[in-house]
Amino acid sequence: MHVRTGGSDGPTLLALHGLGATGAVWNGLVERWPGRWIVPDLPGHGRSEPLPRYSFGALAAAVAEVVPAGTTVAVLGHSLGGVVALTLASGWFGVRVSGACGLGMKVRWSDEELARAADQAGRPAKVFGSRDEAVARWLKVSGLHGLVPADSPIVDSGLVEGSAVAEHAPGGGAPTAGRERTEGWRLALDQAAFGVGAPDLDGLLAAARAPVILAAGEHDPMCPAEHLPDGAVILPGLGHNAHVEDPAALDPLLARLRDA
Repeated sequence: MHVRTGGSDGPTLLALHGLGATGAVWNGLVERWPGRWIVPDLPGHGRSEPLPRYSFGALAAAVAEVVPAGTTVAVLGHSLGGVVALTLASGWFGVRVSGACGLGMKVRWSDEELARAADQAGRPAKVFGSRDEAVARWLKVSGLHGLVPADSPIVDSGLVEGSAVAEHAPGGGAPTAGRERTEGWRLALDQAAFGVGAPDLDGLLAAARAPVILAAGEHDPMCPAEHLPDGAVILPGLGHNAHVEDPAALDPLLARLRDA
């Protein structure tokens, strides 16, 4: 996995991005953390290799491998990363978690939504003829349209230029023999990651062996306040990518994680 680290002496923050994004979305937030930080690109995203099969447990196991042995971490995850954060808080993957925060986690999925996600997971990776086309697609997939400019380094982290197999086998398998390679731009995202499924929030909360904070932007369409249990933190005026919209608004969450 591709991992960036930084910060100064103090508690360690592990920040996990959402589906389709990369660790670069945390650039404006990690500088606000009073200690060390670890920011990976999740498997199948950015500069990290894909997994043979995607599940929350498989993602958590992969993330656990990049946490230095014996290090206690506070985990902040957005959307998919929030589910992985809570999965790590179970202690099942050998990571010492002092506290976990799930931001903007989609916890209610209809059968239709799951079917659409499964269909997306089985589609071939699309190769775009221009960077502009690929940028527009990545900003939509990552939910960052209107929040991140097209020439941002954050966008660069989500794109790959060059020759690519236009189709691959469902489930992240090897490319099908005989498929043509196409020159252009594509997303640095393994389509199979869309098939990760729906989280069991009640089960995750019951399994947690560290304090858990749930949070969402007031206007987050994927995680409305009524879908979260009592005690969740609602961030006024913000949407699904609150950590990108206004990193300073997450300072109270960081303080709670620091003191957990």
